Amino acid sequence: MKLTILCATTILMTAAAPLWADVIPAPLRYEQFEAAIPHMDLETCPELLAEDDVFCRATLQHEEIHVFAFSTQGDNPLVSVTSFSAEGMTALLTD
Repeated sequence: MKLTILCATTILMTAAAPLWADVIPAPLRYEQFEAAIPHMDLETCPELLAEDDVFCRATLQHEEIHVFAFSTQGDNPLVSVTSFSAEGMTALLTD
C-alpha cells in the first residue's frame, strides 16, 4: 500500500512539474527584507556594490558580514548581495 501511494505521488509530481517549470520567481523587495531580516542600515554602499540608485543594508552572520544592495526604483528589488569576512570586527566593536 505504501509503495502504491509513493508511486502515485511520484507520478503526480512528475506530471505537474511542467506547470511550475516556467514560473519566474519574484524578486526580493526591500519591504519584505526589512520585515523579516534583522539588519543595519548603511550610510553608503561598499565600493564593490556602489552604483547610482542603490542603497545597502548589512547583516552579521557567523564570521561574515553580508551586504544587500536594493534599487531605489519601483518596489526596491534586491539587485546584488556580497559577503565579507568579519575578521577583525571585535576590535572595532569593543573600542
